[in-house]
Amino acid sequence: MRKMADHFAVFVLGLLAVFAVSLFTLYSYSNIRKQHVIVTVATLIAWYSSFIIVFILPLDISATKYKQCQKDHNCSLENSNNIHETDPHHGFLANMTTVSSPSSCPCVEPWSWVPQTVLSVFWKIVYWGAQVLTWLVLPIMNSYASAGEFTVIGKLKSAIIANLIYYATYVVIFCICLIYLATQPYVTIDLENLKVIGITASNTWGLFLLVLLYGYGLVDIPRSIWQSSHTLYMLQQTYFKVAKVTMEYSEAQEKYDDTLEDVRRSVEVIKYNHPFRKYVDTILSKCPEDFRRSLRRNDDYVDYNEQDCSIPTEKSLIKMHINVMTTMRNYTRTQSQKETLLHKAIQLEDDIANQNSSNRYYKRSTGEYNGYLKFLYSPRLEWWWRIVVRSLLLKVFAVTLGVFSAMVVWSECVFFISKPVMSLFAIFINGLGKSHSAYVSIEIISILVLAYLCVCAYRTVFKIRVFNYYYVASNHQTDENSLLFSGMLLSRLTPPLCLNFLSLIQLDSHVTKDNAVLETEYTKIMGHMDVISFIANGFNVYFPIAIVLLCCATIFKLGSRLLHCIGFEQFIDDDISQEIVDEGKSYVQREKIKSARSRDQLQRRTALQNSIRRSELGNKSSASITDWNNYKSCDSTSNNVEARRYSSKSRRGQDSDRIELLSDQDVVDYDPTNVHDGYLRGKQDRSKPSSGGFFDDI
Repeated sequence: MRKMADHFAVFVLGLLAVFAVSLFTLYSYSNIRKQHVIVTVATLIAWYSSFIIVFILPLDISATKYKQCQKDHNCSLENSNNIHETDPHHGFLANMTTVSSPSSCPCVEPWSWVPQTVLSVFWKIVYWGAQVLTWLVLPIMNSYASAGEFTVIGKLKSAIIANLIYYATYVVIFCICLIYLATQPYVTIDLENLKVIGITASNTWGLFLLVLLYGYGLVDIPRSIWQSSHTLYMLQQTYFKVAKVTMEYSEAQEKYDDTLEDVRRSVEVIKYNHPFRKYVDTILSKCPEDFRRSLRRNDDYVDYNEQDCSIPTEKSLIKMHINVMTTMRNYTRTQSQKETLLHKAIQLEDDIANQNSSNRYYKRSTGEYNGYLKFLYSPRLEWWWRIVVRSLLLKVFAVTLGVFSAMVVWSECVFFISKPVMSLFAIFINGLGKSHSAYVSIEIISILVLAYLCVCAYRTVFKIRVFNYYYVASNHQTDENSLLFSGMLLSRLTPPLCLNFLSLIQLDSHVTKDNAVLETEYTKIMGHMDVISFIANGFNVYFPIAIVLLCCATIFKLGSRLLHCIGFEQFIDDDISQEIVDEGKSYVQREKIKSARSRDQLQRRTALQNSIRRSELGNKSSASITDWNNYKSCDSTSNNVEARRYSSKSRRGQDSDRIELLSDQDVVDYDPTNVHDGYLRGKQDRSKPSSGGFFDDI
């Protein structure tokens, strides 16, 4: 039981690790604080069920290889007998307990062994939960979140109508399969076959989309990493993106102002006693707070003639509600993207400016590095990382992924050939499976291949943009509609991705036509599409070869060139793209000058505040010194007063003796205010030469 607990600990830790990755990814793209809780939970479940296959499916593969080893060496029956003989009273736990094989069996139990019952229940929850989300819950929630109606009933009605076309495509595929099944005399239509038809229709749609995403991602990921190692190319591309985002931001800002002006007019027209006023308040709740504060309170009266204004209808308010949500979303997104691209362009310009640094110190045009690694990330270390090491690592990583992509394309073209085995991944897995103990290596290879396939498919889902309807943006700028749509696509891609990977490593007996090969628990849950032979033996086997054509189209940028020809500007080597690059470069330079001026003003303001603060502190210190001197002078003055009082008594007798002599002199007018002036005038007169005669002073 202790060994079983260790196995479950690995299983649970893997689930928690994938959950942490899913939650972090959702937090990076969405604004959890502002969006609805139901949207957050539904998107998290969809993403989690799509990411979990990277960890759980390799465990299923290693367990299948272990059971295959037991079957080849006739160990399964012995283990089964040992289980029931050693522990006959534990019921369900007895079936989950694995007893070590006898000495005659060379098979070694995997370190991450998960019982068959646990995997079967887990795959049922993951698969059918993802199917319910992708075909029922998420489409309705997606349309519900973008609906402009003001009531729950109205939003649901609008969501159902919007999804009729979407469900119609699925119904058409299902009906085609049903008609084909009805024409086959040896096949009966029952509940099991109807379930197979439903799974077939879903997987066919998902496989078609998966091949398209593979054709783009298998080429774009290595190429984009290789291009990231060339700073000058990345700077030109960033200039191009800056120019495009700046134009989008200008358009979004203009539409933003027009939309708010329409809302302002509606607020002025619809008074508080009008039944549509609650709809207007709902629209106002989606507007910025500054705009709401600027609106004056509209009471039950107006200053103009009510007959001259037209009150909007409910349909126009619904349209205005949708317009406000779309406009606010585009405005905030383009503003955030513009700031991010400006920062990236300035960083790339600094990289180019520091490439020829003689002292190998990295100098930033925007100041020093203020990140989390400020104490460790010195200018010299930053120069070595950004100029030398980073570029070299990106090139090595790009070449490695390019080789990996070539291996995937080759294996997709030949995985149905079992004699001889030509799929590279099947050769690796089967070769390791013969060692009876290399389950860790099998799981590592499976995790790496699955992770790369998921990145190629899922990254394209996160990167593509369908006008302003669907756009997954980082920095918490993805709206609820795009989050739900991405969850819907990922849930739809997960089952065909798993089946395609199992076909690559030849663990699907109906693809290899080898009945001696045991199948994984996931394949048992999914079943086979043998009921519809042209899909099971034709489309699912040979359609992945189209990846070769799609990869060639991606290498030569045929899609970008086609979009460029029809008016959607793309980064291609021509005169139009160069003009956009020059425009983006000039805009970055203007923003750098503007930010430099603002930094200078901030520095001057800070220096002025510091000088004022120092002067105030200096005045306080000088005032304290003056107060101390005044205190000392007051003390000495009081002592002098006492001394004068004593000396005045002794002088009174002498003064009385002089009165008689002064009384004989002439009387002179005395003004005490002119004493000081007279003294100064006399001093000045003595300092200047006399302009009169020599005896004028006598």
